[in-house]
Amino acid sequence: MATQIKCPNCSHVFQMEDAVSEEYKKELREKMNEYIKKKEEENVKKQEEFFKKEQALLQQIQQKETEYSNRLSQEKIKLQQSLEENLRKSISADFENQLRLLQQSNKDNEIKLQEARNMQLEYLRKEQELKNKEQELEIQVQKQLLAEREKITDEVRRLEEQKVHARETEHQLKMKEMEKQLDDQKKLIDQMKRKAEQGSMQMQGEVQELLLEDLLKNAFPFDEINEVGKGAKGADCIQTIRNQFGQECGKIIYESKRTQHFSADWIEKLRVDMRTRDADIAVIVTQAMPKDMDQFGEKNGVWICTFAEVSALAHILRDSIIKIFTATRSQENKGDKMHLLYDYLTGREFAEQWKAIREGFLSMKISIQRERDAMEKLWKAREKNLEKVLLNAAHIRGSIEGIAGQDSIDLNLLEEEDKDNLLGN
Repeated sequence: MATQIKCPNCSHVFQMEDAVSEEYKKELREKMNEYIKKKEEENVKKQEEFFKKEQALLQQIQQKETEYSNRLSQEKIKLQQSLEENLRKSISADFENQLRLLQQSNKDNEIKLQEARNMQLEYLRKEQELKNKEQELEIQVQKQLLAEREKITDEVRRLEEQKVHARETEHQLKMKEMEKQLDDQKKLIDQMKRKAEQGSMQMQGEVQELLLEDLLKNAFPFDEINEVGKGAKGADCIQTIRNQFGQECGKIIYESKRTQHFSADWIEKLRVDMRTRDADIAVIVTQAMPKDMDQFGEKNGVWICTFAEVSALAHILRDSIIKIFTATRSQENKGDKMHLLYDYLTGREFAEQWKAIREGFLSMKISIQRERDAMEKLWKAREKNLEKVLLNAAHIRGSIEGIAGQDSIDLNLLEEEDKDNLLGN
């Protein structure tokens, strides 16, 4: 429920929740101190004026009493003189009248003195009520400040818990990645051990053929990798290359050799098989390179490479075949295609589609920029609020440590490293 406060100076009513900022609290304290000081000065002035009035009233009463005493003395003398001249009864009557007048005058003076004392008591009572209201206002302000501090502390604690949770999640993800990498390495090591433990040269060659097929299938999942049956003459596998549209662009045949010496007859046999299979390129993957070659290259129309070089060479040869196929296809019906392309680019359909693309792009760009501006504004506001929280927390910490000592309680909202990073950012 909102708490309303009425300003004693201008009688303005405002909500207590609006008085949260440090600047307003400071201004409120200054106005409160000025108001209390002003009231104290007014009280002192009123007391002095009341004291002066009371002294003047007492002096008047004393003067009147003196006058009455003088008059009484004079009347007594007159009465004594009249006793000598007049009868005793007339003298008694005059004396009683004078005495009654004096008693009435004294009674009036006592009533006025009592009224003055009542006025002073009423003034003191109002002054005490004002002090009590000021104390209640200060208590309400302190309660509101304590509630705001608790809210800020809860918000900072929640942010810290989110950071810790994010760090734990990132650590778990890294651990899972490392475990996955270790499992993959173990599987690869086991696979290589099994392949290395093959006994005969024929089996070793078949293992290299299988590895070559697996390598090509993994590297080019959209191409067709066909194995040549065992006992058949010629290449070990054929790669049918397909582009992004699924069109067949050409073929590459591969021959796998795992021997200690390179034979020149392999080249001629593979060239014959290349013509038989209607392939575009032939590749020999061998463990032993020719004597005049220390790395992959072309010899008599056949590419020769090691197993470590076959992946890079396959990518290069495949790209060249796709480019040749694209260039060849682009030359077909070139004149008709140019006219159709020109008509399409200058037509209304292309203009409207490009306009729609441009409008969508501009809309997305403006939306992203607006979101970026809004988020940066929100981040700046949160940074300022967090700086205020840390500054006020430092003030509270200094005050408590000054009273209770540094070892009494840990009032740090952040660790020293996090605090340095936050302030550095």
